[in-house]
Amino acid sequence: MLINKDRSSQKTLSWRDLSDDAVGKLLKERGSLVLGRILVFSGIVFLLALFLPWRQTIPGVGAVTALRPQDRPQTIQNQIGGRIEYWAVTEGQEVKKGDTILVLSETSQSYFDPMLPLRLEEQLNAKQSGEDAANQKMKATEAQIQALRNGLEFQLESAKNKVIQAQNMVKIDSAELVAVMSFLETSEKRLKRYEEGYRDGLFSLTDIETRRLNLQNDRAKVVSADNKLSNSRQSLTNASIELNNIRAKYNESLAKAQSDLSSAFSSKASVQGDIAKLRNEISNIDVRRGLYVVRAPQDGFIVKTFKAGIGENMKEGESVATLQPKKPLLAVELYVNAMDVPLIEPESDVRLQFDGWPSIQFSGWPSVAVGTFAGKVSVIDKVSSTNGRFRILIRATDPVPEGDEPWPIQLNQGSGAYGRVILNKVPLWYEIWRQLNGFPPSLEREPKEREKK
Repeated sequence: MLINKDRSSQKTLSWRDLSDDAVGKLLKERGSLVLGRILVFSGIVFLLALFLPWRQTIPGVGAVTALRPQDRPQTIQNQIGGRIEYWAVTEGQEVKKGDTILVLSETSQSYFDPMLPLRLEEQLNAKQSGEDAANQKMKATEAQIQALRNGLEFQLESAKNKVIQAQNMVKIDSAELVAVMSFLETSEKRLKRYEEGYRDGLFSLTDIETRRLNLQNDRAKVVSADNKLSNSRQSLTNASIELNNIRAKYNESLAKAQSDLSSAFSSKASVQGDIAKLRNEISNIDVRRGLYVVRAPQDGFIVKTFKAGIGENMKEGESVATLQPKKPLLAVELYVNAMDVPLIEPESDVRLQFDGWPSIQFSGWPSVAVGTFAGKVSVIDKVSSTNGRFRILIRATDPVPEGDEPWPIQLNQGSGAYGRVILNKVPLWYEIWRQLNGFPPSLEREPKEREKK
């Protein structure tokens, strides 16, 4: 009974009944036990967390831009030099394609004359008259050449006939000379026989004298026939020379006529060149007068003007204002490290943050990110930028994934952006090990295997 009383009395003891040493000893033993349990639980949780799935990402920093070149901010230039006469817009104003931005007046002395197009038209008409005259000269020269050819044909025919006649006369005179020489030879033989007969007393002296006279006549005929043949041959030579003279004169006249024709052609070509030049000047003046008004190349907003005031001179090709196109197809240009570029492929998913839109993004768990926007890799540059990094262009995902919001309509080009290109899933322990060793993200398979598949 006493023992039971002692036990019951011990149960009713409070910490107030214990000494200070006993209380300290008791708390120390219980604190170590609780701390140990906490450390063991934390270690188990940490080990389990190491095997959680982790989504690898490639970070990049950039800004909002336009996917198409025509949607990016552009400068408006004047195509001709002039003096500012009138501003039709103000900064921040919306303009339509073809709206007047600026009106210029002429400053070049070459275009001061208000009747300059009329003056050029008069010069053009004069040049066209010169072209007509050149055409008429060409026609007259061609007719002259044709007449020369026709005249040459008749003259050559006549000269050839004369040559043929002379050749025939030479043949006739040659035959006559041969006949006369035969007669002379016969007369000489007869005279010789008569002289022998005279010595024998057969013929009288009168017969001898008659035969001698006939012989002299035959000799005279031979000389005459020979002279006639010489004259015929000279006539043939003269006829041939005349034929050659006719051809030479024709060639000379033809060469002169062809020279005149070539001069007419050259004159016509020169006049045609002057006409083309005048027409070009007239067209240039018409176009130039249409360029006194600087117009908007497309719909957009005037962001900033580079010139001010009225009466200020502007050079040709000088920038007038900056135009931001309306309704651009927005994109984000991110700059990533060169080591990470080979791991990025077109159409890779990207999570984006924009300046002015607060967001919370978890690197390894993009599914729990708050305030981020979805995108797709559209362009990967083949060369690095000036900062040594590679640029990638990100477009908005279309259609918008379920649970995401479309990109804000208030985005402006040039706004800052931060993004992460989403890659493969790996265990958390592998990602920690990779980061500690500075290794690049891993690939599910090699690029060659992707191409084969």
